Amino acid sequence: MGAFHSGPHEQQFRQLADKTGFSLEQIETLHKRFKQLSQDEDTLQRENFDNVPNLDCNPIKTQIIEAFFDKRNFEKGGAGTVQEITFEQFLTVMGHFRPPELRMNDEQRDKVRKEKLRFLFNMYDTDNDGTITLEEYKHVVEELLSRSGTLEKKTASAIADAAMLEVASITMGHMEPDEFYEGITFDHFIKILNGLEIETRMNIHFLYVDTTTLCK
Repeated sequence: MGAFHSGPHEQQFRQLADKTGFSLEQIETLHKRFKQLSQDEDTLQRENFDNVPNLDCNPIKTQIIEAFFDKRNFEKGGAGTVQEITFEQFLTVMGHFRPPELRMNDEQRDKVRKEKLRFLFNMYDTDNDGTITLEEYKHVVEELLSRSGTLEKKTASAIADAAMLEVASITMGHMEPDEFYEGITFDHFIKILNGLEIETRMNIHFLYVDTTTLCK
């Protein structure tokens, strides 16, 4: 990606590198994209994402954009959303789409996987009530499968339909007529996706940044 060029942001970038795991060169590239996207402002707003072609054709564009403004994704114990984000917040959210490093032990890999699953869960748990619906879960599976590059959209959709029925039987079991189905919890979500490798599939392409390359 080229050598890092020191400048007025050098100290900030080095701090962000230590905090996020991105290299200085990656942070420099993402900062340029941030400035292009924000039209050289210090913060990004939702409308700044409207004219990004590669994001515009993404079937979960809305969820991706909202993820950047969801406090849960860049603030410990955060709740609700913000109207604009700083570069550090932008970088923190981008980190969730970054593939895990190759040199990780099992404990580190499990931690990264759980963080990514939580981020993905949050994208669909829009009201922050701790559950997602079966239909929302179907969209998660369909998106992950179809964007892996190995399955056609139609096939991924069929698998997602089957997965949704399987989840219904697992999470609901035998329900009495007066019982109310509350939805899929995060614990259920982890168990359900146990056999699906999501670490390398959670990536986005926009503003000429391929997040699959953003690992050391």
